[in-house]
Amino acid sequence: MPPKIPKSVKGPGSTVGAKPSKIIKGRQKPREEDDMTVDEYGEDYVHGRTLVRPDDQLDLTETELKEEFTRILTANNPHAPQNIVRFNFKERSYKQTSHVEQIAIHFALDGNMLHKDSDEARRQRAKAGMGEARSEIALSEAGEEEAGDGEEGEKEEAAEAPPPKKESLRNQFNFSERASQTFNNPYRERGTATEPPPRANFSSTANQWEIYDAYYEDLQKQEKAKDKTKQVPAFKKDDDKTKKKLVALETTSDDISRVTKASKIVERMVNQNTFDDIAQDFSYFEDASDEFRDQEGTLLPLWKFSYDKAKRLAVTSLCWNPKHVDLFSTGHGSYDFTKQGRGMLLFYSLKNPSYPEFIYSTDSGVMCIDIHPTYPYLICVGFYDGSVGVFNVKDKRAGPVYKSTAKSGKHTDPVWQVKWQKDDLDNNLNFFSVSSDGRVVSWTLVKDELIYADVISLTVDDVPAEGPDGTQLQLLGCGTSFDFHKKIDYLFLVGTEEGKIHKCSKAYSSQFLDTIDAHHMSVDAVRWNPFHPDIFISCSADWTVKIWDHNYRHQAMFTFDLNSAVGDVAWAPYSSTIFAAVTADGKIHVFDLNINKYEALCEQSVVQKKKTKLTHVEFNPAHMIVVVGDERGYVTSLKLSPNLRKVPKKKKGEESQGIDHEVEIAKLDKILSLVREPDNKDKK
Repeated sequence: MPPKIPKSVKGPGSTVGAKPSKIIKGRQKPREEDDMTVDEYGEDYVHGRTLVRPDDQLDLTETELKEEFTRILTANNPHAPQNIVRFNFKERSYKQTSHVEQIAIHFALDGNMLHKDSDEARRQRAKAGMGEARSEIALSEAGEEEAGDGEEGEKEEAAEAPPPKKESLRNQFNFSERASQTFNNPYRERGTATEPPPRANFSSTANQWEIYDAYYEDLQKQEKAKDKTKQVPAFKKDDDKTKKKLVALETTSDDISRVTKASKIVERMVNQNTFDDIAQDFSYFEDASDEFRDQEGTLLPLWKFSYDKAKRLAVTSLCWNPKHVDLFSTGHGSYDFTKQGRGMLLFYSLKNPSYPEFIYSTDSGVMCIDIHPTYPYLICVGFYDGSVGVFNVKDKRAGPVYKSTAKSGKHTDPVWQVKWQKDDLDNNLNFFSVSSDGRVVSWTLVKDELIYADVISLTVDDVPAEGPDGTQLQLLGCGTSFDFHKKIDYLFLVGTEEGKIHKCSKAYSSQFLDTIDAHHMSVDAVRWNPFHPDIFISCSADWTVKIWDHNYRHQAMFTFDLNSAVGDVAWAPYSSTIFAAVTADGKIHVFDLNINKYEALCEQSVVQKKKTKLTHVEFNPAHMIVVVGDERGYVTSLKLSPNLRKVPKKKKGEESQGIDHEVEIAKLDKILSLVREPDNKDKK
């Protein structure tokens, strides 16, 4: 008999006598001998099955098998960019954004809901109702046709057939409908009723005597109140002592003005320690490398002056104090017509470079300043709106002591330069101003007001132009700078936007003494030489600096091309042949005609950022330093190396009593004699 087959081997689809499959590497492979009988292979059912392990299976211990490897899933989008940079308008720079959207939308479906009382909902219900009515009519017609079959069969079928179920509407995604039931609390209404405030109608007539009586009663009440306050209350001696102590404590604590001078001294001592290395360079540093530079020199940067509220306001003017040589003033405004606003007048000291000594804020930009040579606490200022003013440092008020208005003859265009002049015949202080409106105005300080007088009106051409209707039009010139002669009181020079320099006189207001076609663009500065009475210098936006002799017409003695627009030029106070100029490319150029008549001895970049224009330059009257202002509101002080401040040596036996003017004039005349042409000389 064949052996019995175990139940575990039998299954659906199994046949008696079929041979079990063999397990090979985790998969069942059927044998080839499927038609063999159970008797031949009965032993396979007796022995247990063996598992075949793959060759590359790892041998792990129990602890390694029990170790779990967790995987953390985050909601961050791996494709989201992490280095997005956007422009920050507040800081005016590009900033990296820290927050990045991590949402990735895979499916979005916009649905709509209709209010049950809306027109669209009524139309949908009407359509659904018409469909049901049509179906009922069709059923009734079919029922009438089958009425012959008998009413009994219909009753039995109706009894047997279950009632039709209402099919709920399903959407295309076959979602299950779920709902939640919540308790809706009933609304409560609360009302309050108040009594209306009482009202009364009042009317009366106010006569003159009634108004007088009311004021008289009020004055009497005020006098009585004053009498009550004057009455001294009775108190003890102990109370008087304690009161005196309290008053003394309050006065000592509140009166800060007592320690103002001491605190200023301490502040300067702290700053001197902070900037000790710069102070040492200012006093003792002498560039020894000048001996090997072939007469060339350098500028050593010292202190940098800035004020937070004056940043981004261009330095429009610089002026040293004639009495206190460590103090200088700066004017702040804007040369851009589209960026006009506030301005500032600041006073800095070399003893305290960290903070201004005096601060004045103005409603309009400050374009020019000048400190009085005799009264150094008076500063005249020209504004962008055309007005001029005078500030008094001794006065505690925040604004100018004197200021011109539209009624007192202020300019209609920006004031580009102001200069103090000698007192008039009545010993009143006066100063001059020049503006783009073509007027040179004299301002006199009389009591509490400014009195003006037009000195001269600038014109473009001597011959008036003809208008469209044949009228004669006199075109006005635009003054940009001017300077008064150091020895001849009535003589002064005026530079214009047309590039011309007019030689004018205070006595003649109708015409110019002479006109020089100096430059191709606007004249930014014109200055007389402090030693030689016939020489003056001018600079322009046409990249040139020119030196002129006013006895020689229409020809410059020297012309220097600086490859950029020249903002300002200044003579050195210790030599007649040294001058400095600043350009729009951020460089300062220092020339000495006695050493090199063709090139600058020093050409040095002052600003750190590119495309920052230098606007003004001024030499210190006593120390060998120069200050430079830029369009970002910073003022930089620089020390001149020995090659840039050479002074003629004194002969033996001569005492060094300052600068010899005759020697300086002779030195400059010697240089100019090489370029003067006697044939072109035109004497006055």
